Amino acid sequence: MSKYGQFCPVAKTLEVVGDRWTLLIIRNMLCGMTHFNDLERGLPGISRPLLARRLRQLQRACVIEKQLVGAGRQTTEYRLTRAGQDLRHVIGSMIVWGEAWACGEPAPDELDAVLLMWLMRVDVRTDRLPQDLLVVQFSFRGKQSESYWLILTPSDVSVCVTDPGYGIDVLVTADLDTYHKVWYGRIPLGQAVRDGGIKIEGTPRLVQDFPNWFWWNTANGLRAAKIAAEMEPATD
Repeated sequence: MSKYGQFCPVAKTLEVVGDRWTLLIIRNMLCGMTHFNDLERGLPGISRPLLARRLRQLQRACVIEKQLVGAGRQTTEYRLTRAGQDLRHVIGSMIVWGEAWACGEPAPDELDAVLLMWLMRVDVRTDRLPQDLLVVQFSFRGKQSESYWLILTPSDVSVCVTDPGYGIDVLVTADLDTYHKVWYGRIPLGQAVRDGGIKIEGTPRLVQDFPNWFWWNTANGLRAAKIAAEMEPATD
């Protein structure tokens, strides 16, 4: 952990979260990742020893806590403390700034289906789901073919990296590059469908309704508005 030798809130904050990978770990936890393996999958390039070291540093700083959950054979989960949750405002500001000033077109080696799925999980509009349970399978084409699943309910959204065994309500087949461009507002979803980069299959009603289930990062600023709203201080 770097030390700056300055009594300044910015310097003190960087001493806690300024090391490489640290803010990305917190980003992933804000997306809902709680298990070590999920955090590793969402951070291509990080080694397991380095991830473990960063998690220990965040624990010592009281930004996260480690919990044993479940009866019998327990599993380890990492959870953000109140201090960690308050970093949502920092991450939100970085998203808004980065989209405006730092993000160009993604390079092929920057395309990550696992991270994309978790980002989509955060931006599901659960109040717009047409039924109590929806299962969406995403089959991506890219350097390799990969399939993932979103389990959507009004109270929770889960990401599955293996087949959950439910019937599929909607199947989305897409070029990974194209879906990233749509998700980040580079091209409209309708154009990607017409051009063949994305194919959405299911009943006509669900296919038509599918775009309404997400906060798309489009030019009209819907997702930026959502982030800004989450950053507003709570009022009584």
